[in-house]
Amino acid sequence: MLPACIVLVLFSYVPMFGIIMAFQDFIPTDGIFGSSFVGFDNFVHLFTLDNIQQVMYNTLYISIMKIILGLAVPIVFALLLNEVRSRLFVRSVQTIVYLPYFLSWVILAGVFIEILSPSSGAVNHVLKLFGIDSIFFLGDKEWFPNVMILTDTWKSFGFGTIVYLAALTGIDPSLYEAAKVDGASYFRQMFHITLPGITPIVVLMTVLSIGGILDAGFDQIYNLYNPIVYETGDILDTFVYRVGIKDMMFSLSTAVSLIKSIVSFVLIVISYRLAYRLTEYKIF
Repeated sequence: MLPACIVLVLFSYVPMFGIIMAFQDFIPTDGIFGSSFVGFDNFVHLFTLDNIQQVMYNTLYISIMKIILGLAVPIVFALLLNEVRSRLFVRSVQTIVYLPYFLSWVILAGVFIEILSPSSGAVNHVLKLFGIDSIFFLGDKEWFPNVMILTDTWKSFGFGTIVYLAALTGIDPSLYEAAKVDGASYFRQMFHITLPGITPIVVLMTVLSIGGILDAGFDQIYNLYNPIVYETGDILDTFVYRVGIKDMMFSLSTAVSLIKSIVSFVLIVISYRLAYRLTEYKIF
């Protein structure tokens, strides 16, 4: 484990020293030791920005909706796939829906830009066949956050499907046989055997996702958004990137990242305790 521990220390713990910039008026030429301390001025300035509340709302809305759909869609798909008797078909579908999970958003962004194009995109061509005007999905502030939620769900639900299918295989088949003998319909079997059987893993996946509620998907949104949709598409991570890298306001961006890290840490601790109480899941 030594090599992994060394990498962890070098790239995860040593950079934590840079947190001090959140309390400085950091100037790159002066460095961390030469820049003056300003206390909590950066945090005060952060909460006086006009758009910070909208950025927080965008982050929470996109993230929470991704969590909800990221749980619901794989569960429904796994239940449907579990009823298919052809193992070859099931394995083929599993592979197909799992493949997007391994693709980078850099690649998928180019694909979705083409598919959702208002002039030449396949989606708008279909809409025109039904007499619906073209929609600028990636340039309309009303559509943009919902497109981010749906495309992320499409990309990642294959992974969740495999998790829930594995949970379904752990249910004792004799329970279904006994239910059939008692005359239970398919839906009664689903509500009284299947869903209770996978409830622990559903609860576990839910509470563990709470810790990442402020991670709305930087790589996805950064590759798909533009200034037109900043109002509804700008999240904390993209805000930090623009403020810190483009505007070179290093201290302010570090303050934002520090707040996000503290909140995420608290949520992770809470979700871990919930996972232990509800499903007796623990790492240590």
